[in-house]
Amino acid sequence: MDREQNWTGKWALAFRRLFGREGQVESKREPVPENGAGGGMPQGGKKAGGRVLRGNREGLEERHVVKAILLGTAVGDALGFPVQFIPRKEVQKSPVTGMHPWHSRWSDDTSLSLCLADSLCEGYDLWDIGNKFVYWMKEGLWTPKGAAFDIGMTTNRAIENLADGMSPELAGMDRERDNGNGSLMRISPLVPAILGLGREEQVKRISEVSSLTHRHPRSVLACIFLCDFELACLEGKGMAEAFAHAQEGTKRLLATEKFKDEAAPFARLTGCTYEQFRGLPEDDVWSGGYVMETLEASLWCLFNHDNFRDTVLHAVNLGYDADTTGAVAGAAAGIVYGWQAIPEEWVDALARKEDIIALADRLDGVLAQAVGA
Repeated sequence: MDREQNWTGKWALAFRRLFGREGQVESKREPVPENGAGGGMPQGGKKAGGRVLRGNREGLEERHVVKAILLGTAVGDALGFPVQFIPRKEVQKSPVTGMHPWHSRWSDDTSLSLCLADSLCEGYDLWDIGNKFVYWMKEGLWTPKGAAFDIGMTTNRAIENLADGMSPELAGMDRERDNGNGSLMRISPLVPAILGLGREEQVKRISEVSSLTHRHPRSVLACIFLCDFELACLEGKGMAEAFAHAQEGTKRLLATEKFKDEAAPFARLTGCTYEQFRGLPEDDVWSGGYVMETLEASLWCLFNHDNFRDTVLHAVNLGYDADTTGAVAGAAAGIVYGWQAIPEEWVDALARKEDIIALADRLDGVLAQAVGA
C-alpha cells in the first residue's frame, strides 16, 4: 500500500471492520550462508524451476507461471496483512510462522494484481486495465468479500481520475511524494505477458501499467527493475545473473532524460554486487510503504533464502508494510521456485482460492496460445 496515508487509523479501521480482533505474528530467518555452505543456495541462487524459456513465452502454460505469480502474491499479502503497520521489533517478538488461523484474506495488492491478470486475458489494453481498477474500487471486482478496502491515497486519487474519464496515460500521480509502492505491488502479472517482446516495447508497457496510478519516474523505474529481474529469471538465469541484468538495464535508463534525476534513489541497487546486496544487515533494510524500500526489502529477502516459505516469512516479519513486502517477495519467489513450492496449507487457506487458480490457468493458457498464433 502507498506510504502516503494515515497508517494507524487506516490499519485500525480496516482490521476492526474485517476481523474485530488483533492478529498473531511470525518469524525471522537466518541469512543463507554464502556459496551454499550449510545447506544454503550456491552463488546466484536457484534457477526458475522447469524448462528454460530463452526469451519467449513457449512453456509458460506447462510451468503455470501465472499461477506461481498470483498465488505467490496472494499468499504473501495474506500472511503479512495481520501484521501490517506494526513495527519490526514488535512483529519479531511473536513472528509469523504460517497463515493466521482466522485470517486468510488478501488486500489491495492482490486485488489489483488479479484485475491486471483478468484484463491481460483479453490482450494488452490500457483502457481496459484502468476500467478494471475502477470496478475494483467502486464495485468490489476481485476482492475477497465484495468490497475494496485498504486503498492508498495515491491509488485512490489516480483511480478517481480514471473514473472521471481521464486518459490512462495521464491518470497516475506524478509528484515525488507519490512514490508509494502501489504500482510495484501489482506489476508482476505483466511479466509473462511481455516475455519475448522487444526491449523498447517491454519498457513502454511496464511504464504505462505503473503510470495508471504511479507516474513519477522513480515508481516507473522501480517497476522496470523488478520486471527486468523477473524476466531474466523466467529466461533461466540464476538470481545473481538476473540481478546484474536488471542493474545494467536500469543504469542505461538512468542515462536518459526521463530518469536522469533518479540515480541517488537507485544507488544501492545499481552500485552493490549481488553478494554485497545480499549481505546487507537487516537493520539497513527498510520495509515501509516507499517504493524503494519495498523493492529492496523484497529482493533482499529473496536473495537470503533458498525456498519460497522462508523468503516470504522473512518478508512479512520485517514489519511495517508487511503485506506489500510479502506480496512482492511472494510473486518473485513464485517465479523463482514455481507454484508447487508454495506451501499447500497456505494456498488452501486463501479466500477465493479456486477463483484465483482459475484466472491464473486462463491467462497461462492465453499466453501459451499467443506463442503458436
